[in-house]
Amino acid sequence: MTIPPRIFALVGAAAVAATLLAGPSASAVPAAVPTGSAVLVKAVGSVCYSALPSQAHDTLALIDRGGPFPYSQDGVVFQNRERLLPGQSTGYYHEYTVVTPGSPTRGARRIITGLQVQEDYYTADHYASFRRVAFGC
Repeated sequence: MTIPPRIFALVGAAAVAATLLAGPSASAVPAAVPTGSAVLVKAVGSVCYSALPSQAHDTLALIDRGGPFPYSQDGVVFQNRERLLPGQSTGYYHEYTVVTPGSPTRGARRIITGLQVQEDYYTADHYASFRRVAFGC
């Protein structure tokens, strides 16, 4: 079973919060967790969580639970070859299938997760475009 990287980001978020309260320390913040307050994305739009297809809600719930995932490819490192998502080191992004009803294959829909909490991107066109999921609307 693949454990979603963002579960580990929760631990990292706690370390960042502790660092902010206790003062800076190079060893207190995990190197893989960005300390910036926001990810600026120019090539990516946004989409309200409520506007996503129900299957994307199912995928996000599976990610939060750590699986089990319907496809063996779920949880693999997403390479960001299209360079539409913010540049990050290899292993930062992971991809998960959003089931497409009636499709005999995995289809084109995916959720891409980053290491920050609620850093999720949705693509309905197999990486030609991405929209960051906005959970507050």
